[in-house]
Amino acid sequence: QLQASGGGLVQAGGSLRLSCAASGRTFSSGTVAWFRQAPGKEREFVAATRWNGGSTSYADSVKGRFTISRDNAKNTVYLQMNSLKPEDTAGYYCAVRRTAIITGQVSRATYDYWGQGTLVTVSS
Repeated sequence: QLQASGGGLVQAGGSLRLSCAASGRTFSSGTVAWFRQAPGKEREFVAATRWNGGSTSYADSVKGRFTISRDNAKNTVYLQMNSLKPEDTAGYYCAVRRTAIITGQVSRATYDYWGQGTLVTVSS
């Protein structure tokens, strides 16, 4: 089970840190990612990293502003979001897939486990 938290209301230019805690099982390999879904839009890839280290990837729209990180001891992944913009407003979801390969990581269909989402609202 994945539990996302940390969402809220913030002004443009502000920061938030999202957390995604895994319970019920320990993830030691594979890929963990954040997706987001704005009202009336498709769920889109935001960022991904590997549980056992290695590469991270970001959507162009968040590159340089968001940072994904993980704490394996806590079985938790974080998304630090800086310089937030109104267009970042969305429900944010964490997801895990068993494979660590990069191919397909931006596709939500390739993920095996999903959290319930946390809402981020950025006011202008």
